[in-house]
Amino acid sequence: MEVLDFCSKHIQQAKRLIRENYQEERQAVPVLPTVGELPGLDELAENGLGCAAFEKGEMVGFLACLNPWENAFTTTARGTFSPIFAHGAVRSGRAQIYQRLYQAAAQKWADAGISSHSIGLYAHDHEAVGAFFQYGFGLRCVDAIRSMTPVKAPMCEGFSFFEVPDLSRNRVEPLHRMLRAHFEKSPCFMKHTGPDHWLKEKTRLFAAADTSDIVAYIETADTAENFVTEVPQIQNICGAFCLPAYRGKGLYPNLLNFLIASLAIEGYTLLGVDYESFNPTAAGFWGKYFTPYTSGVVRRIDENVLAK
Repeated sequence: MEVLDFCSKHIQQAKRLIRENYQEERQAVPVLPTVGELPGLDELAENGLGCAAFEKGEMVGFLACLNPWENAFTTTARGTFSPIFAHGAVRSGRAQIYQRLYQAAAQKWADAGISSHSIGLYAHDHEAVGAFFQYGFGLRCVDAIRSMTPVKAPMCEGFSFFEVPDLSRNRVEPLHRMLRAHFEKSPCFMKHTGPDHWLKEKTRLFAAADTSDIVAYIETADTAENFVTEVPQIQNICGAFCLPAYRGKGLYPNLLNFLIASLAIEGYTLLGVDYESFNPTAAGFWGKYFTPYTSGVVRRIDENVLAK
């Protein structure tokens, strides 16, 4: 196996692998949509941080990444991310191919001062997940999907369900701040340090209220963090919270059904969600109703090696 720098002349072969790997995941998760145009790979080829593997002149795998950024995942580390369109490998020998590619690419990342390495893998690609697990990665994020059909929910009386008008978004702000506080606690330990522009974001809010005020909400957006979420027929859940006193009473499945019914009328056929695997509240709820199709894995290397 020959491992080379990933460059523009490799893009077409890389796209073939991307499509093949996506079709594999569609076999495991049939609800996944057909995807037309793939994201451009020019940035990945130009930043000099990717590698490609060849056998007898044929590409058998590649691993590239986005341009690095500071304070990755709200930490003090410089990080990079290889989304599901930034890597791929043939089936035969896939684990070994990915490990060879990561060994070569990770050295480039370390030389660039990048200590937080994150990669989006397909959830049912057990060879790839196992390969990166062996190299020190752990699960952090999950993308999941379902058809726009109702979930099983108990009768839930005494609540109203509605879409929150833009001018009334501030009614949901207290719950949004509780969500941020929840992320800071164990076992999440995620600290949001940037400015909060939440009230100005172009998202939609669906809420449940009792006689006092809003007690739960779900936030949706047109796109999320991978190319699957950009197809026209999908909406994506990007935020959610329910007051603890109202959990376990069937309220949230009914709110989810209200959202599904509202979006289905508009012609949407798929609903996506992404969540942190180490957030037990989110993982416990979304895992009941959605099928995972990506596993976002992360590794943070020892920053002492970067000083060299």
